[in-house]
Order: sequence, then structure tokens, then C-alpha cells
Amino acid sequence: MRLVSYRSEEGICAGVQVVEGVLDAGALLGERPIGARRLIEEGRLDELAELSRIEGDVEPASVIRILPPLPDPDKIICIGLNYRSHAEEAGIEPPEQPTFFAKFRNALAPPNATVSLPAASERIDYEAEVAFVIGSRCKEVDAAEALEAVAGYMLLNDLSARDLQFATPQWMPGKVFDGSAPCGPALVTPDETGPADQISFTLELNGERMQEASTSDLIFSIAELVARLSQWMTLEPGDIVSTGTPAGVGSVRQPRVWLKPGDEIVIESPTLGELHTTIA
Repeated sequence: MRLVSYRSEEGICAGVQVVEGVLDAGALLGERPIGARRLIEEGRLDELAELSRIEGDVEPASVIRILPPLPDPDKIICIGLNYRSHAEEAGIEPPEQPTFFAKFRNALAPPNATVSLPAASERIDYEAEVAFVIGSRCKEVDAAEALEAVAGYMLLNDLSARDLQFATPQWMPGKVFDGSAPCGPALVTPDETGPADQISFTLELNGERMQEASTSDLIFSIAELVARLSQWMTLEPGDIVSTGTPAGVGSVRQPRVWLKPGDEIVIESPTLGELHTTIA
């Protein structure tokens, strides 16, 4: 199942993405409106998937306002230096523990968003990533069981202001500007994603291939991330974890590649879809 969120007259609604458009989750469940986070918290994704196989009223995607798949997470956790290829291009030894930082809800941007560059920075970079959403509360989870706590996967672009990121010992100043986390196009449940360590994806900037990788290159696998993060904090349903970016970012290229107004970024995955972002 491919879960999306959109705004209607009743409020923020969850929907199931189908070829013809979007099926309203609340209408299928008889509880309209109902949001994606509540569906996940109540463990109703399987029920929704079954109901979505029955014919229902479809809203054309062109007439509804699509939002980030999970627009109201409690946490947005981002992992740094988690691809072997990226650590190598940066000349950094792979870390012994996951390096992580946070973003906030203001960073979330929907598919096909136009993101404005922040005035405080002159060096904005792209980072193609696979993110996952926690499906059930977990604390001190064993890695062997950790994937059972994942509700689904989506693409995420960790837009980064490099000059702000490295101006302090903490990375967050360069990671939190408005719209710095375009994500989507949908939250794809594990049954459609396939193995968590075999999700492939690419990033193209203005039609030029800049990044290409698979989660098989992760230093800390998705299961290991769930296990380790749950040792440090309780993970709640709807929390977003973005797993890091591979080699090919603009800041280590020669010459450097910084985003500018008019740039078009497309992150594509055979299983997760296409995430389009325009830079303003």
C-alpha cells in the first residue's frame, strides 16, 4: 500500500494512492477525516489495505493538495555518514556509532514542492535518502526484531546549508531551514518495498545523474538503526528516521555544486517512486 496525506475541507486526511488518484482512508474506514499518524498509532494499516482493494471513490491527484506523507511526526531523526561510499568520499573513517541530528516539522515539504533557498546561506547541497516511519512504540528493541516496528518507507531530500552546518560543532544550524526535508511521494508499506537492505535509488539534478546507491551500502542497516536509536530514546509511531546519503553530494565535487534558483531535483526509486523538488 502507498499511503499519502492531503488537505481537505474537513482537515488533513490520509489516503491510499492508486493509479487513478487517491482513495480517502476515512471514507473507507467510516471515520472521516482520519490522518496517517493516527492510522499508524492505532495499527490500522492492514485493515486499510484490505478495504482499499474494494472499489471506492477516487479523488484525482490533480485536484487535491498533497502534503508530506506523514505531516505531523513527533520526531524527525536524520543519520549522518551512514553510507560507506559517502564516508570514503569525505575522507572520514566509518563511525562506530550512528551519527544523528534532528529536523523539525517546518522542514517537511511535500512531493513537487518549490523550496526557497534560505537567505542566511550561500551553499545549499542536496542529499538523496531513504527514510522510514516507525509503526509501533519501541524501546530497547533487538535488531533481529526491529523491522517489525517499521510502518513503511519513503524518499527524502536532506537539503543542507553547508556553510551553516559546519559553522558550529553541531550540524543542526544547516539542517533546519523551512522546506529542507522534501519527502514522499508516498509512504510505501514493507510488503511493496521489498527487503530493507535492497532499496535502490538515484538523484538527478537538472537531468544529470549525481547520486546512485542502494541501502545495501549502509554502515548501520535499518534494523540496526531502529535497535540503536531505541536504546537511546523511545521511538513512537509516526517518528521519521532518514537513513543518510551516499556518495555524490555537491559539497565534495570538484568543482563544488551548490543549488541555485530554477534547479530541478528528482530522486527516484523503483519501489518508492519519484520525489520532485524545484529550487526557488
